[in-house]
Amino acid sequence: MEVMRLCWTSVFLLFLLLQDGHAEDKPRKISMRIVEEPSNYGYAGNQANSGVRTLTPRVKASNVSGPDPLQQLAGRCYSKVLGNYKYKFCPFHNVTQYEQSLRWNPYSGILGVWQEWEIENNTFTSMVMPEGDDCGSKRRQVKVYFRCGNKNQVMNVTEPTTCNYMLEFKTPLVCHPHVMLVYPTLSEDLQSQWDQLEQELYEEQITQKGYKKRLRRIFEAAGYQLSQKKQEELKAAVSIQDKTKDGDFTSLQQCNAEYKKLLEEVETLREQVKTQEDKFQDEVVLEDHALDYDLMDDYL
Repeated sequence: MEVMRLCWTSVFLLFLLLQDGHAEDKPRKISMRIVEEPSNYGYAGNQANSGVRTLTPRVKASNVSGPDPLQQLAGRCYSKVLGNYKYKFCPFHNVTQYEQSLRWNPYSGILGVWQEWEIENNTFTSMVMPEGDDCGSKRRQVKVYFRCGNKNQVMNVTEPTTCNYMLEFKTPLVCHPHVMLVYPTLSEDLQSQWDQLEQELYEEQITQKGYKKRLRRIFEAAGYQLSQKKQEELKAAVSIQDKTKDGDFTSLQQCNAEYKKLLEEVETLREQVKTQEDKFQDEVVLEDHALDYDLMDDYL
């Protein structure tokens, strides 16, 4: 009986070693570890890898403008994970939010699209990014504030009021005390207009209200703020985008394009499901091996 026992033990060990693909002096127990990761399903929970329903802004971003040092940030993006959300700030483009959640449909969306500067007391105070995703009866909006720091990084994102966000960005580009002043960035012609405006206000030829109205026109001419015409164009673009989102396409070509996008999304989801199934099968095999080793330990 002892010989038979040793014989079966040897066969069982040989089987396990062949399954493992390498031999060791003694059977080894494999410990399994569960790794929790954000889901790739739903509305682009992991945008970098999923490719599901790419975030599409309802409007185009405005042209790059403002302080020269900050313009070198155009084309770059900076991320920050806060709690269950990952925020991505792309200067002169947009701000997006990705929910880092195990839910099947984690939220990801656009919080705002770059449009204009907020200017107070001859100073660029913040980037204004309106026209984000829907938030009840209104749309999300972000204001980006720049702080002096030793490197470029998103420091914090808050929501002072519902759907209105504030993003703080630290950068060495704004550490000079005059870098955010508006007047030095203007052309000579616009500077002359501003000088004349200041003189008229000093001589009380215009009211404070008239002064602010004409000063805004100077900022609009410089491309720092949206003119009335551009604001109307923006509203029209948003209206068209909303109709498209609701399924009211403005042309057959647009309808076909959206249909193609849906087909691509379906195909991507199928690939993801297959990947998850393959991953599950691999985990089952590993678990079976671990159980085999456990049984072997008990048997020996």
